[in-house]
Amino acid sequence: MFIIGELINGMYNNIGKAIKEHDKAVIQKCAQDQINAGADCLDVNCGPASKQPVSDLPWLVEVIQEVTDKPLSLDSSKPQVIEAGLKVAKNKVVINSVTADPEKLAVLVPLAKKYNTKLIGLTISAKGIPQNKDQRLELAATIVAHCADAGFPVEDLYLDPIVLPVNVAQAQMKDILESIHEFKIISDPSPKTIVGLSNVSQGTKARNLVNRIFLTMAIAQGLDAAILDPLDNDLMDALITSELILNKNIYCDSFLSAYRKK
Repeated sequence: MFIIGELINGMYNNIGKAIKEHDKAVIQKCAQDQINAGADCLDVNCGPASKQPVSDLPWLVEVIQEVTDKPLSLDSSKPQVIEAGLKVAKNKVVINSVTADPEKLAVLVPLAKKYNTKLIGLTISAKGIPQNKDQRLELAATIVAHCADAGFPVEDLYLDPIVLPVNVAQAQMKDILESIHEFKIISDPSPKTIVGLSNVSQGTKARNLVNRIFLTMAIAQGLDAAILDPLDNDLMDALITSELILNKNIYCDSFLSAYRKK
């Protein structure tokens, strides 16, 4: 499982304050804490705290690169903000994200090729959020076809089925999980799959439990990556154990600590 730590995001009060004040110590501690907890990559999002994301995202990238060479996921809906971050990135990069809209694909896929990055594709369009599995598959196929036609390697594409809060879209949960499996058979080579895990529990009272169970079920469907909180120890234990049961790791009595050390 490719784990992308979600915590360097300006929507969190401590990170938003650090962005405004250019307090790099807070950002660097958050980066190191997530890596120590098992993150393979760090999502970097200026969020609503930034009034100048074109300058703030590069600042975040440079600050994080002072303490780690882990990959970074540059997270913005604005291509110019992402490119500003790409220009200073020394580490490997994931672009987060592109939608199935032709105008977005026409800009971000060439950007991913130019900077040799991986790319997250959201199965959403200007028409809105998909309401069933068929709509998700149609949007996923659109993204895959565009990438293939543009010469972007499909194996470097992560498809996101758009996870919705269970308290408002309970009827869609089964379709979302099944989409993860079916995305893998759209093409050969197949795209990878990813979810923004925290979305599933938004607005619920048992957030940690909902996140943990959904992640376990998604892993059983073949999920490759997730954007999540690696500081949630119970969540990470569930992730590690799920992959053990699926024979992705070798059992030993200390498998939880062994996985974290690798």
